[in-house]
Amino acid sequence: MTIHQFRVRWYQRQFHEALVNRTHDRLIAIWHRRAGKDEIVLNAMRELAWKDPGTYWHCFPEQKQARKAIWNGVNGHTGKRRILEAFPPSMIQRMQDDDMFIELKNGATFQLIGSDRYDSTVGSGPKGIAYSEWALSNPSAWAYHSPMIRESGGFAAFITTPRGDNHAKTMFDRASTNPKWFSQLLSIDQTGALTAEDLAEALQEYQDLHGQELGLSFYEQEYECSFAGAMVGSYWGGEMARAERAGRMLPVAIDPNYPVHTIWDLGKAINNPLWCIQVINGRINVVDFYRPDTDDLEEWCRWLDQQGYHGDDYVPDDVLDPIWGAKHTRWDMLKAMKRKPKLVKRIAVAEGIHAGRNAIKVAYFHRADDERGERVQLGINGLKSYRREWDDERKTFLDNPYKDWAEHIGSAWRYLGLAWREAITYKQKPPAKTESVYQALPNGTIASNMSVKEAVDAMVKRRRASR
Repeated sequence: MTIHQFRVRWYQRQFHEALVNRTHDRLIAIWHRRAGKDEIVLNAMRELAWKDPGTYWHCFPEQKQARKAIWNGVNGHTGKRRILEAFPPSMIQRMQDDDMFIELKNGATFQLIGSDRYDSTVGSGPKGIAYSEWALSNPSAWAYHSPMIRESGGFAAFITTPRGDNHAKTMFDRASTNPKWFSQLLSIDQTGALTAEDLAEALQEYQDLHGQELGLSFYEQEYECSFAGAMVGSYWGGEMARAERAGRMLPVAIDPNYPVHTIWDLGKAINNPLWCIQVINGRINVVDFYRPDTDDLEEWCRWLDQQGYHGDDYVPDDVLDPIWGAKHTRWDMLKAMKRKPKLVKRIAVAEGIHAGRNAIKVAYFHRADDERGERVQLGINGLKSYRREWDDERKTFLDNPYKDWAEHIGSAWRYLGLAWREAITYKQKPPAKTESVYQALPNGTIASNMSVKEAVDAMVKRRRASR
């Protein structure tokens, strides 16, 4: 069996040995750009899969990035595909190009996946998973995968350069004080991997593209592993940092005398985040955040009812679009389930960004070691990561948001910025819980034992009859 000669650089050894020798089941490495992060993980995965057959995954922020960087990527020094350097043909039983899957001759499997499609990973639990560019990945991917790793007794490794004060920094800070974790931060000053001339050239390139100040921020982030400031290109990173410094991220109790309103963005599949807020004395209390695990709107409404969130539901106008293969809309379904939908007016994205920015300035975010706090933290991470798209050809940021895991979280906050001043602010007691969400609908036409489909059909029939 011929294997590409792989040399572990001196500064990579500690992480490499911790990974291949399984001294820790959880590892996080914050390394500077061009430190060889993916290379070290790929070769470690080969060693682990060969000596301990099982399922192994390497997860990128997006599946298309995994294909471009690793599956189809070519090593500029050798002219060979990177995936075949790490897993030489002599080891491979079969390869599947469509899902970037490799089965080795000893029965082990390796697959490249994306955090943008984390819910598509099925089958037996992996023995190991590594996340590349974790700071840009969807943190929900780890929430989804972690039960599988715990069940298999496997490991998880996170490698990244910083992207502001987001979920990667939170994980690193916690790992640094937890002996069960391996944690390491390596800046260019610590590794000496590049010459002074190389670094000067990199800084000049960043400043030529982005100007003196922003170019320096890029350089400090990429090579000095600086978490300072917001993610470069972030819409609201600065406002979120100021909210944190002002002490507006703290335990926030739910006042039972005020309604909890919800603000929705309706994306595709499971990407449908909801902000849950109370408006009290001119301030926004972000008391909860919910991103459903399914595309079942009925289940979302049940969850809101179980929490006692019975305020107004602010939704974008695409809630009026017919559901594929059905005669009714999601607006009809919300009404049938006794929710109180209200349309958010459609305006330009730039105006929504401005409204969202102003909303952050008066918002208090629930942050505590409880389930609500964990859910709100995902929303906070999304707001920090919501950013402009970068046009590499024109070397400039575009006006439109980058389409990744944070986009819908940011879009829902844009709607919040437009809607919160209209929210009911007077004191009221929450409605008494009933055994069924289908009771007491208009004219007594919908019984408590009706299904959602029957309830919606009845509403549509009444509407047509009244025309």
